Amino acid sequence: MAEGNWTRVSEFILMSFSSLPTEIQSLLFLTFLFIYLVTLLGNSLIILVTLADPMLHSPMYFFLRNLSFLEIGFNLVIVPKMLGTLIAQDTTISFLGCATQMYFFFFFGVSECFLLATMAYDRYVAICSPLHYPVIMKPRTRAKLAAFSWFPGIPMATVQTTWLFSFPFCGINKVNHFFCDSPPVLRLVCADTTLFEIYAIIGTILVVMIPCLLILCSYTRITAAILKIPSAKGKHKAFSTCSSHLLVVSLFYVSLSLTYFRPKSNNSPESKKVLSLCYTVVTPMLNPIIYSLRNSEVKNALSRTFHKAMGVRTAFC
Repeated sequence: MAEGNWTRVSEFILMSFSSLPTEIQSLLFLTFLFIYLVTLLGNSLIILVTLADPMLHSPMYFFLRNLSFLEIGFNLVIVPKMLGTLIAQDTTISFLGCATQMYFFFFFGVSECFLLATMAYDRYVAICSPLHYPVIMKPRTRAKLAAFSWFPGIPMATVQTTWLFSFPFCGINKVNHFFCDSPPVLRLVCADTTLFEIYAIIGTILVVMIPCLLILCSYTRITAAILKIPSAKGKHKAFSTCSSHLLVVSLFYVSLSLTYFRPKSNNSPESKKVLSLCYTVVTPMLNPIIYSLRNSEVKNALSRTFHKAMGVRTAFC
């Protein structure tokens, strides 16, 4: 329906990987489907094991369980639609569907930034104040820290999504991405978006930098505390409790920074799609693998849970 010089957009077309040959798209579909299933299975196992095993009822695994919930949500928002565009060429997404996808993308993305900072603080308390750790990280405090991690995503997602989708859109409705991210959708707006862009840049910097600074402060104190430990075995044990989290943080922040903070001259749509895959698809799959392979407590808990389940099955048979 025409309105002045604008056309009211009722749906968008996700370009996804449509420029690639059909054979490559089919291969990508199988690859991403495998990653998607591994992500759901791995994070679901982390949630179930940390709930079922009493040995994993510590604050560290409480926050890890929150991270797994978050990664599942992140994947459910992005991947199913992307798989549809690859195998069924179902590239259309409704106006409301696009706004909803963007909202939850912002919500889960912002929440993950703050949750990773909270997990760094948990490691700081555990290593720098081990005697006071159970008192400081009591259940009520854990719940408050988790709520603090999840809450910032709500106002950020609400303001940015509502503001962006209140703009008028041109007749061109092709989003050059595999999901409704803010920059490619913003290019379709037929209005002055200067103020919104300033807000988006400042908001992104704050959301990324504040948790990043908290993580850096925590690990600076942790490193200083580890260096004071006299024995090499003690140092290794202390560092091993942080290594999984450090690796997860590095993967998330490096891919996120390369996606949103590269100069526009070096930031082609195709390269941005590849980088976006890192933190939306690959990292959620790697997180449970990293925490399982590099953490003996999780590996032992998985083994105990598996043997318990097999024992129950044998008893029923």
